[in-house]
Amino acid sequence: MTDSATRVSGPRVQINAHARSVELSVTDVAAALQEQLGQALLSVIVGRDTRTVARWVSGDVQPPQASEQRLRDTLQIMTLLTTTDAAPVARAWFMGMNPRLNDETPAEVLAEGRAREVLAAARAFINAA
Repeated sequence: MTDSATRVSGPRVQINAHARSVELSVTDVAAALQEQLGQALLSVIVGRDTRTVARWVSGDVQPPQASEQRLRDTLQIMTLLTTTDAAPVARAWFMGMNPRLNDETPAEVLAEGRAREVLAAARAFINAA
């Protein structure tokens, strides 16, 4: 018998989160993240100003490859988090100091390009729920 935490972090949920992050256009990824996280937090994660993020969302400009990767990683993590919690909880998770990340915020760690660490912390969070 499996409990809901096991189902949430199971392979199917993780594969679905990954699939969503790679199947959407980069414009749609940026727009979804802006809607869920807000432009200011998203701009911290990608290390760009809010005007640049707005241009990505509008499709006027394509982000550089490193920024696109960070956007897609963030969407995958956000999708995982929202399998158990509402978007505002997931947003707060990105902003809060995280003990699994040496008390750094997930947003800061993502900005440094350490997505695997943030993904592991997100999995731990949803399994604790």
